[in-house]
Amino acid sequence: MSTSQPAMVVVHEVSKCFGAVRALDAVSLTVRPGSFHAIIGENGAGKSTVAKCMLGVYSPDAGEVRVDGVRISGPAQARGLGVGMVFQQFKLVPSLTVAENLLVAREDLPAFPRWRELRARLRRFLETSPFTVDLDAKVAHLAAGQKQKVEILKQLYLETKILILDEPTSVLTPAESEEVMTAVSALVRTGSLSVVLISHRFPEVMNFADEVTVMRGGRVVISLPVKQTNPAQLAEYMMGQSRPPQPLTKTSFPADSPALEIDQLVVQGDTGLVAVDRVRLRVYPGEILGVAGVSGNGQRELVQAIAGQRSIDSGYIRAFGEAFHPNRSSIRKTKLFTIPEEPLQNATVPAMSVAENLALRRFDQPPVARGRWFLDRGAMRDAALTVIQAFSIRPPDPEVSARSLSGGNLQKAVMGRDLMAGDAAILVVANPCMGLDFLATASLHNRLVEMRNRGGALLVVSEDLDELVELADRIVVMSGGRIAYETHSSELDRTVIGSHFGGHP
Repeated sequence: MSTSQPAMVVVHEVSKCFGAVRALDAVSLTVRPGSFHAIIGENGAGKSTVAKCMLGVYSPDAGEVRVDGVRISGPAQARGLGVGMVFQQFKLVPSLTVAENLLVAREDLPAFPRWRELRARLRRFLETSPFTVDLDAKVAHLAAGQKQKVEILKQLYLETKILILDEPTSVLTPAESEEVMTAVSALVRTGSLSVVLISHRFPEVMNFADEVTVMRGGRVVISLPVKQTNPAQLAEYMMGQSRPPQPLTKTSFPADSPALEIDQLVVQGDTGLVAVDRVRLRVYPGEILGVAGVSGNGQRELVQAIAGQRSIDSGYIRAFGEAFHPNRSSIRKTKLFTIPEEPLQNATVPAMSVAENLALRRFDQPPVARGRWFLDRGAMRDAALTVIQAFSIRPPDPEVSARSLSGGNLQKAVMGRDLMAGDAAILVVANPCMGLDFLATASLHNRLVEMRNRGGALLVVSEDLDELVELADRIVVMSGGRIAYETHSSELDRTVIGSHFGGHP
């Protein structure tokens, strides 16, 4: 990291519109040199938009962003002034290794690199970095949590002085989150880094930030020192008149036969080694089965195998007693829907509109389909608007592309696609609330419980143990590709389950 003093960032009266949607309305805030500044707000409040204005990715329609008095006019200028950002949607090159991703990010990479010297330089950098990663691992083979670490390391390797973190711990385990935030905070305390943290997690804000700005509806509600506020007050600033829904009560749904059966499933990982090792699971109608574990223990490969994104070596998957094959016919017959992690890459077509993505399940059925060959664009738009309104997707425009949505709003869109119509009988979902604020999280949890109470079977993979304790009826732990432990949520012992996380029963 550079030892020079970080610069001051001043956002002055910045407004930004996307079509008819005003994303920012005269936003002003100041990030002091060497400070840890949090920006919080509901999904769609404008947090990511103001961050991208700081980065020069978006040009304000009015107002300006200045770094040490220099007006930002584009990404290259912002980068030259030491501004860097870790986006919620990863910006790594999947086909390259971790080392190659770190090296190609630097502008001083020579045309004919001396790889031995560069790797030695990387190893020295990792010795003082917050955490280590496998330099030879291909990014495409990494789990989401590992990719996030590489993104943060890349910015540190670039000697960024003003680091914008957009939901940096949304895909990390609690232990990883603490590790990353503590390390970044230590760099701030030494005066070598300023941090702008976009987060929905109040503990992160209270534990690490010096100042906090609350946004709502594209405007700044208040900016104040963290020591002068508390989570309850921040929540009130964030929500205004909104209030999170009360958790739904789970109803009993007796069932003798499983809806989803996974038996002796063996799946290889990207390295050719076994990632899912003879896994056996049963999920019954009217039940939520939670899969817990540290990132990289086979959860990703399990979900991908069910979704048809990864080949199965042996074992089987059955839905309602019949062999399940992840093709359109079998999915439609069994109503088994899968939502893997990283929805922009795995659950949507980024260049297509929100309306088109929301119609992917039913584009060949009425009312969207007319006859065999024609789409009813009006019906598609109307159906999309229903989901957009029900799930508070921002901006509320069905014609914008999926890639233009923030991570939280994209997550709401893919969840809304499968939950809104009530079609799903079995739902397999990885990290369902990744990037969602607490209001959206509470609403989505209720929708998952609603599906359960209707007799739906849900397999929920999450690295947030608190989420699984709240949602699941039973919890299993994956470690080393195997099911290492199983318990009912009401009988969960965190000490015991934590030991199984690490493979030490």
